[in-house]
Amino acid sequence: MLDRTNKSEAPDQAARWQPVYDALHEAIISRRLAPGTKLPEDELGSIFSVSRTVVRSALQALAHDRVVRLERNRGAFVAQPTIKEAREVFDARKLIEPRIAALAARLATPEDIRSLRQHLEDERDVMKSDRSGEAIRLSAHFHLKIARIADHSIFTEILRDLISRSSLIIALYWRSRDTTCKCDAHRNIVEALAAGDGAEASALMKKHIADLFSGLDLTPTENKPQRLADILGKSRV
Repeated sequence: MLDRTNKSEAPDQAARWQPVYDALHEAIISRRLAPGTKLPEDELGSIFSVSRTVVRSALQALAHDRVVRLERNRGAFVAQPTIKEAREVFDARKLIEPRIAALAARLATPEDIRSLRQHLEDERDVMKSDRSGEAIRLSAHFHLKIARIADHSIFTEILRDLISRSSLIIALYWRSRDTTCKCDAHRNIVEALAAGDGAEASALMKKHIADLFSGLDLTPTENKPQRLADILGKSRV
């Protein structure tokens, strides 16, 4: 999961809510918790055996990552990204990520390339299984790893927000698990980075983001009511 630990918090304080965040994030991204599902603090506190204060901190972190929506006097709900938002998020990624890839091609070290190739191996292992939530998480981290290599703090901050939104959009709208970032596309980008070819890395990234968007089925669906205890019972911390 994307680690949203607040660095100003005491380690023990963050440690209390991070596992709740992780369990809820995984349940949302793997589509076990449907968009629009209400997330009552008292019920979650009972499920995870933690206080409402701990649950509230986890929900605030999830809201920061755009996968949960907080409404005054109503509580927390799993976010429901609209089709318009999906288009806008991927439009923004098509503008920003090719530039990030070009910068990374100039700065990538041999150690960076080794780390990316190890990441490709991890992606390949997950794609062989049926762990859709893990596949989306690894795909997100691949793109963020490239942003860190590019060493552009503003681009990285913007992309982190876009990736958080994209993860839920992909989980909600993908046609099949092949819609997650395919290893071949990632492998080609890594090879361009290894060769220091910024133009090729940029072109491959732009095509990759376009392919991701074209693989989404932006057809509204109706979600059935769900019981949190049934869904999250196996994810208790």
